[in-house]
Amino acid sequence: MTRMFLTIAHNAEYTAIIKKSRFIGQVFRIDLEDQAQQIIEQVRTENRKANHNCFAYMVGDDDSIQRESDNGEPSGTAGVPILKSLQMMHLHNVLAVVTRYFGGIKLGAGGLIRAYSNTTTNALEAAGIVQRIKQATMIITVPYAQHDAVSYFLKEHQITIDKEDYGVNVKMSCFVNSDQYDALKINLTNRFADQLQFKKGAPHFHEVPYKSSK
Repeated sequence: MTRMFLTIAHNAEYTAIIKKSRFIGQVFRIDLEDQAQQIIEQVRTENRKANHNCFAYMVGDDDSIQRESDNGEPSGTAGVPILKSLQMMHLHNVLAVVTRYFGGIKLGAGGLIRAYSNTTTNALEAAGIVQRIKQATMIITVPYAQHDAVSYFLKEHQITIDKEDYGVNVKMSCFVNSDQYDALKINLTNRFADQLQFKKGAPHFHEVPYKSSK
């Protein structure tokens, strides 16, 4: 079974005041490690007066790249909790940066871990989680006489038509969940007495809101 690909719906920010320290959590969608590094530098530049800009990120369908940094906080009290927050929500291609402006009261190791973890989690909740579903593009060549019937059939089966090109015949491009492609092709072939032609196009990714069942 293919593992779900979860990521954030959009970039987001969350701020918490904990014992006079200000924690600013920012989360970003990324595709490459270079993007993460550029954003981290940008956040550091925008928060030059901050005491710490700690971060963690995960890149790749299989999280092949994972990085974290305490940026001067005691070892294991910032970067790791941020990374674990991403891991616990099973997210991919996400960068989280938590900026701290020290308020004069020390939190201790446990307090820091909770602060960085909770700030990250709240920023992720503000961003929203989506599931990315890989779909195949089915290109159907349809005689004009069958066009309306095929359109109705696809609509009835909740298949999204992306575009239509009109020439000698109509070429209808639609998105189909990869595991349903073959069954739909057989269904259409039988329904329209082998009058249709099929070609598989480039993959398409569809995103839907996701809520954990926990």
